[in-house]
Amino acid sequence: MTKVHPHATAAEEPPRPESPRAGGGRAAGEATVLTVWRKSLLFNGNGFTVFDSKGRLVFRVDNYSSGSRDCIVLMDTAGKPLLTIRRKKLSLGEHWRIYDGEEAINPRFAVKKKHTGLLHSKGLARVTPCASGAESRLAYDAEGSYSRRCCAIYDSRRRQLAEIQKKESAQGISLGLDVFRLVVEPELDAAFAMAMVILLEQMFGSRGSLLRG
Repeated sequence: MTKVHPHATAAEEPPRPESPRAGGGRAAGEATVLTVWRKSLLFNGNGFTVFDSKGRLVFRVDNYSSGSRDCIVLMDTAGKPLLTIRRKKLSLGEHWRIYDGEEAINPRFAVKKKHTGLLHSKGLARVTPCASGAESRLAYDAEGSYSRRCCAIYDSRRRQLAEIQKKESAQGISLGLDVFRLVVEPELDAAFAMAMVILLEQMFGSRGSLLRG
């Protein structure tokens, strides 16, 4: 079986991502390249495992396949909640909210699934901050094809801040749809970008909802 990451090792102190904040992510520098695996670290679990370019575990999503949950929690390597994603109840269409940590009040971002059946439409989802003031002017759009692992996230100035790409092994063997690459530019926080991956999986994934197991 081809390894998801050819140099995967356990890191004593893996990089700790910051919480997403409107207007920017990390300091200026190179893009962050992550390997996303649609597999939980837990036995009988359902979720994601994310590695950095050195094979160190960075993010985890571990939803138990038995039982139902009303939220999806993005965690760091130690299991600390970074972001919580909740579906908005009693709303037309697919509406989601992104919260800091394990909060259930005062959401940071609202996410709405777009109608992809429209002619020539590449839009997948629209993200808007829930806060008022300067942050309310920011918005993000996910466009492309998640089912083909070929899509990107743009800000309101049409700058590409993150991209989902297919991944191949060192021998050029395709790793399929369950293993892919997430490239995040310095202006966007990697945790927020991974939250968008989770939401795109909820909206367009072929393996069913993480909430249902």
